[in-house]
Amino acid sequence: MSCCANTALKMTLTCNADGDRADVFIAKNIPGLSRNAAQRLLDTGFVTLCDKPIHKNHKTSRGEVYIIRQDGLLPEVSVISGQNIELDIVYEDSDIIVINKPRGMVVHPAPGHPDGTLVNALIYHCGDSLSGIGGVARPGIVHRIDKDTSGLLIAAKNDKAHLSLSLQLQSKTLLRVYNAVVHGNLKNDSGTVDAPIGRHPTDRKKQAVYKSPLANDPMGYSNKRVRRAVTHYTVVGRYIKYTHILCRLETGRTHQIRAHMAHLGHPLLGDTVYGRKKNDMRLDGQCLHAGRLKFIHPATNDEIELTAALPEYFADILSKLEKESF
Repeated sequence: MSCCANTALKMTLTCNADGDRADVFIAKNIPGLSRNAAQRLLDTGFVTLCDKPIHKNHKTSRGEVYIIRQDGLLPEVSVISGQNIELDIVYEDSDIIVINKPRGMVVHPAPGHPDGTLVNALIYHCGDSLSGIGGVARPGIVHRIDKDTSGLLIAAKNDKAHLSLSLQLQSKTLLRVYNAVVHGNLKNDSGTVDAPIGRHPTDRKKQAVYKSPLANDPMGYSNKRVRRAVTHYTVVGRYIKYTHILCRLETGRTHQIRAHMAHLGHPLLGDTVYGRKKNDMRLDGQCLHAGRLKFIHPATNDEIELTAALPEYFADILSKLEKESF
């Protein structure tokens, strides 16, 4: 955990925990920054502690203040090829681009998904004008959404924009609101799930909810990457066996909404990883849509608020549930 601030030419990270490697700490606390990019910053002297450069394997101590020169965040040369894939562009200018991602599209190349991703499409559409902070595999990517989650995702076209948006994520001022349908009926019309999330101890494809960021996992294994996670939810509609909710992310951990709602006993409809193995309504993945995004434009300082209508599959589910309620 850390506090983050910036000036015109530098940003600071204040360490609130002991024992992390410096490269791990920096990559973890600048959203979108790869560990390789963090190591490059450290190796080239762009990160200082008490006015002195530090080594990438330096062990952090609580209270240390790291100064990071923004001009050190230079783009890496991308080896990923662009592909002419149609994009639903909601907003675009010389600094940022916001895409309404369809369900089924992977955000960036990874094992099993070497191409056909949003990054491939962005490289083709934007050419060389993508931030390099995310590293070779994730140019311009400020935040991610799962393959089977649809909705709004913002990418940066330059490093200044990327840093600004990352700081907004860090300070929790970049608003992200999701529509979701969950199993069962939530007791309250609104609430907050404040439960730390970390890698599942035995299933590397899942996340798990922990008792505290410093606690061992439920099965007794130590997990140093457990981090605070907060989701606020509001009920939009109630049906016989399901509930339509809005989820506002205060933090943005991997699979956060899916893990949190399963933790409450109300997994997402169609989520066979965290919920029921039987795929209700023949859905191909979880019923989750990133429908609203609000942030401060990194160049103009104007407030930008964007929305994306529910995709057809989501609207069809709500229509079916509505009919079954009578």
